[in-house]
Amino acid sequence: MGSYLYVILAYLLVLTGYNIYRSRQVKTQEDFMVAGRSLSLTKMVFTLVCTWIGSGTFIAGAEYASYAGWSAVWQPAGAFLGIAIIYFIAGRIRTFGQYTVGDILEVRYGRFARLFGAIALIIAFTTIVSYQFRAGGYILNVVSDGAVSLEMGQIIAAVFVILFVTIGGMVAVAHTDLPNGIIIVSACLLSFPFVVAAVGGREQAAAVLPAGHFEVFSPDFGRYPPLKALAYFLSTLLLLLGVQSMYQKFYAAKSPRDARQAVAIWIIGTIIVETIVIGIAVYAFAYGVKHGMNWDGRSLVLQAARHMVPGPVGVLLLGAACAVVLSTGMNYLLSSSSNIIRDIYQKMVNPKADPTRMVALQKVFIVAMGFCAFLMIFIPTVLESQISVLQYSYFAYTMYGVAVTPALFAALTWKRATRAGGIASILGGAVATVFFEFVLPWIAPGVMQGAEGAGSVFGADPWGIPSIYPAALISIGSLLIVSLLTPAPKQEELEPLFGLSMKCGP
Repeated sequence: MGSYLYVILAYLLVLTGYNIYRSRQVKTQEDFMVAGRSLSLTKMVFTLVCTWIGSGTFIAGAEYASYAGWSAVWQPAGAFLGIAIIYFIAGRIRTFGQYTVGDILEVRYGRFARLFGAIALIIAFTTIVSYQFRAGGYILNVVSDGAVSLEMGQIIAAVFVILFVTIGGMVAVAHTDLPNGIIIVSACLLSFPFVVAAVGGREQAAAVLPAGHFEVFSPDFGRYPPLKALAYFLSTLLLLLGVQSMYQKFYAAKSPRDARQAVAIWIIGTIIVETIVIGIAVYAFAYGVKHGMNWDGRSLVLQAARHMVPGPVGVLLLGAACAVVLSTGMNYLLSSSSNIIRDIYQKMVNPKADPTRMVALQKVFIVAMGFCAFLMIFIPTVLESQISVLQYSYFAYTMYGVAVTPALFAALTWKRATRAGGIASILGGAVATVFFEFVLPWIAPGVMQGAEGAGSVFGADPWGIPSIYPAALISIGSLLIVSLLTPAPKQEELEPLFGLSMKCGP
């Protein structure tokens, strides 16, 4: 088992040297934030795959599949639809050519929309970075058979993520994502046939697993299984449609054409990887049940790599698990630090800041944000609190998806959206998410309902209804109602995104 760990650590050291070499390309703020807008189609495809495929797939997705079986596909399926929608506006995003989604929000809704959107994004993305550290620590703990403690593994994961982003920003992210993306896709394609064969095929898996693992809506989803499944679908869809890390990649593309072509290929890679990982988890769970192994749901992909595939393929699959943690942590840490430097510092505190000095300042914020993310996961670990990557990811997805995405997507597609409507949507979505996820369970715990006998991984919901429904209704309703009740935007407000030929209509 030591060989697995040594290979992973060796790969991390190689990437360190590679990123130090690539960091010599970083001269300006544009280099650091958007790689000088120079990413080719190939780099765009793999960095988009790595932007989306993270521990939410390999750890939370496996944990999800251990309870829900193939119904776990509902969560990534939201991304499949989201990418298909993004295909039609990817070129427009690249043509706009800025740095953060805050640039779009300010053009359509004003400075306060930029500020409120940045705050919601920082909260959501810091949460996402934190559970990448958790997943990294868990992976190192499992592959080393406990020789590397969970606490130490989290520290190692945090150090490498923070180090890589600090060294080279988007240049480091994109060039690290290229080999990581190749490893992720190759490992999934090679591993799945071996995993299925190790169990004995679908019939053998069905013989040992609960019938619910092969149903469209798992009975363990909660009081209303279809609502819970669609809640995961919607949270993923809304996050994907507005995720800033993706927008930054579009800004970094060589041309609008490259951005759009990359999305077309990206959707294929995402469907393949997300579906195969769930399949690996389902068959690994069946293998564990069949052989009397009490495997933790979070470790199913890791256990498949150790026990169900040939050694070289297992190393590749474990490398993929580490790669997704590294890449996703880097993407979201760079993105949240970009909001601090661009949307808050440059726009609100020091508008005349020297862009050439902003690179050094952003590196300071990267370290600070990385440390905050680390504390979010390390303190609960020390206190021995129960931690679910799935629950962390669901909150982050919901917060960003209802607070930012409706206003952002309307800014790009609906000419009638107004400043007041955008701000109302952002504030309403953020406040509603915090209320339904934290305040209501605290002040009225009796309203929280879940499925009888369901695993705690799914949590309880107010009156059995997932919080994303009322939160999204408040956010989208505020956007529509307030926009229609306030004066339409002026032509000059629409020009940067829609062009002179576009007229504001209903």
